Order: sequence, then structure tokens, then C-alpha cells
Amino acid sequence: MAGGLRTPGDVIGRVRADVERNALRARNGIKLVAGVGKPRLGQTPKDLVWSRGHAQLWRYRSDRVTLQPPLLIIFSLVSKSYVLDLQPGNSFVEHLQSAGFDVFLLDWREADERQAGERLEDYADGYLPEAVAHTGEAAGADTVNLFGYCYGGVLSLLYAAHHPDAALRSLTVMATPVDFSKWGLWRDLADHELPLDAILDEDGNVPASTIRQGFRLLKPTGEIRQYATLLDNVWNDAYVTAYQAMTGWSNDHVPFPGAAARQTLEMLVRDNGFVCDRVRLGGDLVRLSDIRFPLLTVIAERDHIVPEPVAAPLPELVGSEDNEVLRLDAGHVGLVVGRTAAKITIPRIIDFLKVRSEKVAR
Repeated sequence: MAGGLRTPGDVIGRVRADVERNALRARNGIKLVAGVGKPRLGQTPKDLVWSRGHAQLWRYRSDRVTLQPPLLIIFSLVSKSYVLDLQPGNSFVEHLQSAGFDVFLLDWREADERQAGERLEDYADGYLPEAVAHTGEAAGADTVNLFGYCYGGVLSLLYAAHHPDAALRSLTVMATPVDFSKWGLWRDLADHELPLDAILDEDGNVPASTIRQGFRLLKPTGEIRQYATLLDNVWNDAYVTAYQAMTGWSNDHVPFPGAAARQTLEMLVRDNGFVCDRVRLGGDLVRLSDIRFPLLTVIAERDHIVPEPVAAPLPELVGSEDNEVLRLDAGHVGLVVGRTAAKITIPRIIDFLKVRSEKVAR
């Protein structure tokens, strides 16, 4: 209206909208406090292909597979994998399937006393080679595209470096630490002789609660900012659902097998083993320069868990001639969840993998 005056109808409409939002705030606030109405997560159907110890190899069901070889995702040892398949419409797995990939996932049950003595050799020379073999067998393929996320990327690098003749078509690592000298808090703790034995649980593993608190220390005001944003948007059902999904996952850690945690602290963090060639598996010196598979390094520029300087040196350390880097304006989880992932991250990863794949013969 001219002069910016509001009609009675405008005022009534504004009041009605405020009343409706306040009602939604009250309803959603009660649901959040009571812990009810939580969204279902990880809904894409999948089948167990193989398991041993606490390793589980899953294959996501799809009638849209048009590309080969299959894609095998290696997930972290300390977090739950459903962040890759958070919700329908916001799922990394769904995007990969829509592109035509046959998607497999190497996931981990919660570690207990049986895993306390498992070393990095058990993963790089045991679980991962078996998972690659079973993936190829299930898909009827001679090679696989390997994809490691966060600490799953660390395991993938150890495997690829120690097995340069592995049946890999390509290797992608995302948000993966390699230069631990630049890892801030974690390196400081290692330099001050972090008493690992003092924090192990009765099973001999690093408890999930300790891992959760460690991640919180990396961003101490993060929860306060999240709550402030939540208060502004608590009337919005879609926002509240997404908030519940993400905060639920970010607090849902699992124990870190004790022996592997000790090697990580001493060999990778304290000795900066990847950069300084001080990694040994089963007595063998393992060098990243022995990796010659086509490589994609995905780096999140706003990653507070694996900051860019920690992940960035990888391309210079490997021997791969086919060696690409994808830097994205995203956080650690924003690489696989949310609008940036859907519009930028995932399409770029898919483009890389498609070049190294071929159409399935029909």
C-alpha cells in the first residue's frame, strides 16, 4: 500500500501467522524435550553380503545399476554410517544409486572386548581386502571403485599403499587426515603424552563418550550456536526434523578399538607417519607414494574436524598420475548432507567416478 501503511487485513494476517507459528513452536518444543517424533534414518533397503568380527559388508538394493565396477564405501570406525543415508531426499547413497552405481558399504558393529586387540593391520590387511573381494564377487566385477570417508579414508590409504596390486579401479578419499602435525588439539594432546590407558573402558577400547567429548572440544561453542538457530526455526517442521537427524548422528559415536587407537595416536599422529614415511604394518614400511591408482581427494574448506591443511598434502604424497583434488566450501558433514552436497559435492564425485567406469552391458 502507498506510504507503507498496512490494511486491517494485513495486520490480521500477520497476527494469524504469529499465532500459528507460536502454536508450532510449542508443539515442536514439547516433542524435542520429550524426545518423541524422531525421524527414521537410514531407510534405503540393503542386504548383508558378508560379515566377520565387527565388520559388515552391505549392498544397497537397486534396479537402476547402469555402471560398473561397483562402488565400495569404507566408513569410519568411530561414527555411525547412516549419515550417508540420512533421510529420503537427503541421502548420499540415493544420489549414487540414481547415477547408476552399484553401492556397497563396509560398516562396523560397535567394538567390544573382542576388537580391543585389533591393530591397523587387521583392517588394512584383513577386513578391507576381504570386503573388496566379496564386493567384486557379489557384483560380478574384477575391480571396484573404493571410497573412504574420514577415518575410513585413513584405512583406505593404508590398504591401497600396502596392496599396490589391489583390484581397485580408483580410490576416492573425502575429509581424510594425512598431515597430523597440523591437527591442532589432537596433535597437542599427542605431544603431551595423552595417557591412552587411562581413558580405555573395561573392554580395552576408547569409549564412545570420550570420542564425543573430543569432537565437542574442537568446536566448543558449536552446540550453543545450534540451539540459538533452533530457537529461531523451531516452528519449522522440516528444520526440526533435519536438526533431530543431524544432532542425533553427531552424538552417536561408537568405541574405537584400543590397539588401533594406540597405533593411530603414536604412529599417525605423534610420528606424523603418512608425511614422514613412518608407517609400518606387519613389519613392512608402508608409503603413500606406492599408491598409483587414480585418486580423487575431496577437501572441505570449512571442516573443523579435518581442517584443510590436514587433508591437503595427500595429492603430493601419492604416486598416482591420475590425481585430482576437489575443494569445496563446506563443512565435514556438509560434504554428504544438505544442499551443498546435493548440488556440488556429490555431482562432482559422480563425474570423477563415471569417467573411471563403464556402462553395464544389457
